[in-house]
Amino acid sequence: TCHVLEYAMRAGALIVNNPQSVHLIGEKMFAQEFADLGPPTLVTRNQQRIIRFVEEHRDAVIKPLNGMGGASVFRLDEKDPNTELIIETLTYGGQRTVMVQQLIENYKKGDKRILLVEGEPVPFALTRVPPPGRLRANLAAGGRGEVSELNDRDREICTRLKPRLRELGLLFVGLDVISGLLTEINVSSPTCMREISSGCKLDVAMQLMEVIEKRLQVH
Repeated sequence: TCHVLEYAMRAGALIVNNPQSVHLIGEKMFAQEFADLGPPTLVTRNQQRIIRFVEEHRDAVIKPLNGMGGASVFRLDEKDPNTELIIETLTYGGQRTVMVQQLIENYKKGDKRILLVEGEPVPFALTRVPPPGRLRANLAAGGRGEVSELNDRDREICTRLKPRLRELGLLFVGLDVISGLLTEINVSSPTCMREISSGCKLDVAMQLMEVIEKRLQVH
């Protein structure tokens, strides 16, 4: 799809987001350009390195690089007898690269989705809170959404990312932030626009459309 959209862009169409950037950066990997803003992270297919990472950090999360909606996200506990089996399964016996991150201690308080339009953050975010006793906070996985205003840490993260997002032509982006730590940068299908809009009476879609309209006038 990105290859097709690149031809449309060359022909003069305005594509949101730039398909070349969507194709190249990878949503989970993109956050590693700003590794100091996130939790300790390992990207590998080496099972022994993952085991050592879990032993060092004691509690971790493992996920495929191309997953979405919380699919195939597992918690790795050094005391869990299934840890090695989970690693073996997700890496296809060392054939598929995965991402492993230290479990963020306050994850039970929720995973915040922050939307940015042309690098500027929408002033309200949706915090997705996991059901009791569960790890995943994604709405598709049963999480509950709570709308709240951005705090200083949220804005600090957005300010750091703004120049790079504009450089890459990423007009509409969704950040995942847990306890002030950046975990993912969503560029292909940022969700939660409707939930944020209904929770704060702010028309996020119209804000995006106005920016697109201005772009079209000079495109």
